Amino acid sequence: MKNKKFITLGFVSVALSFTLILSSTLLANDAAQKKESTEASRLEALAKFTKVLGIVEEYDVDKVTIEELIDKALDGMMKNLDAHSNYLTQKDYKQLQVQTNGEFGGLGITVGMKDGALTVISPLDDTPAFKAGLKSGDIILKINDKSTLGMTIDEAVSLMRGKVGDPIDLTIVREGENKPLSVHIVRAIIKIESVHTKKIGKDILYIRISSFDKKVVEDVTKAIKKRKASTKGIILDLRNNPGGLLDQAVGTVDLFVDEGVVVSQKGRRKIETKEYSAHRANTITKVPLVVLINGGSASASEIVSGALQDHKRAILVGEKTFGKGSVQVVLPITKTEAIKLTIARYYLPSGRTIQAVGVTPDIEVLPGELKTFKNEFSIKEADLKQHLKKELEKVDGKKSSAKEDKKDKKDIITPKMLEKDLQLKEGVDIIKALIITKG
Repeated sequence: MKNKKFITLGFVSVALSFTLILSSTLLANDAAQKKESTEASRLEALAKFTKVLGIVEEYDVDKVTIEELIDKALDGMMKNLDAHSNYLTQKDYKQLQVQTNGEFGGLGITVGMKDGALTVISPLDDTPAFKAGLKSGDIILKINDKSTLGMTIDEAVSLMRGKVGDPIDLTIVREGENKPLSVHIVRAIIKIESVHTKKIGKDILYIRISSFDKKVVEDVTKAIKKRKASTKGIILDLRNNPGGLLDQAVGTVDLFVDEGVVVSQKGRRKIETKEYSAHRANTITKVPLVVLINGGSASASEIVSGALQDHKRAILVGEKTFGKGSVQVVLPITKTEAIKLTIARYYLPSGRTIQAVGVTPDIEVLPGELKTFKNEFSIKEADLKQHLKKELEKVDGKKSSAKEDKKDKKDIITPKMLEKDLQLKEGVDIIKALIITKG
């Protein structure tokens, strides 16, 4: 019986081993067949591409060189991947290097592709484009006399940049306008002060970030610490902020959030998959926070607003953001040519994507002014005293202190200013309610 058992067990062991070997062999064969099939498909596709090149080179009505055909093929392939990927010829690559490292004249707008149209993400504060009246959401139809249909972002940017003092005419389509508008702009050196701070009342700090450059976290930290004793609430204005540096976006969120993921970056390759987190040591304030956003808020400003929303750290007020949440890198393919390729997408702490979706505010408020009606027949005692004081100064020959008042109010947002900005007014009302609730 014992021998029989051992024989049976031995037979089962041999059978099991044979099955495992057979399974492994079958899996290996299956993997090899798949690899061969993939390789065959690649060779077949490359053969088809080579055949088309040969036919076009031989029969096309216009004589086109093989180099030109390859450039056109690469250009078409990259454009069809997504709105932000493209092939950079020798001229394009050189221009990109000049734009990155050199000084140039520009308009002060950030553009992107939305539904296939060249769209203004936002005009930057106090730039030629801002002063000329360009708005977030404007579609650029023509740059001078050249149509933007089928144009890449890099081509458009290249056309809009030029010598300081040179004029440019843009034809734009704007929602609510019956016909295209012509906008005349003179190029200038674009210098941007990214962080502006003001006070609203006695205890609300207003921080405006126009773009995320390398000093944003440092400047915002200084502003908060300087007025920490008197600040009971903060309004962070990210409207028309086209983005900037990722580390500055993460660092800004870190000032308000104790811990947890701020943003994650996911690509096909393991090296492109990263996670950025907040740290308790970097958090400097826990006062109530309202963030203002609109269609001109993109990329880094969407990461900041979306992360603060996901962490329940801020209330978002305004309009839906642009929806730019992808990562591009420039990869050289020769010494003089390169490709710009989307290698990853950004994801907010909740796992939601920004790309082509944007961030939706908690409270939607359209831009506009608050309509108020003043009772001309009602004069308060304080108003009367102020009026009489001014009249007395005239009699005594004293100079008006209007300039001093103006200087004093430079860093203050007055109630009249709030009436002209409905989104900011709503943000202030919410902050006041949060301050009362917090006690």
